[in-house]
Amino acid sequence: MDDVVAALRKIPNVECVYEVSGEFDVVALVEVASIQEFRDVLKDRILKIQGIKSTVSDVVLKAYPRSD
Repeated sequence: MDDVVAALRKIPNVECVYEVSGEFDVVALVEVASIQEFRDVLKDRILKIQGIKSTVSDVVLKAYPRSD
């Protein structure tokens, strides 16, 4: 898992990587300008990392910043 995390962190579009418990091992937040750019990052970078067997993608529709 350390190699997968290190490879993800080298991708410029990856904003943050979390090691998590549960159904998945890693969650990566990816920031892109378009769905096409996301497809390219996923297909050409993320899915080529040795150790990644599958992915599940969710798209953020709206962010609600904390108001402290």
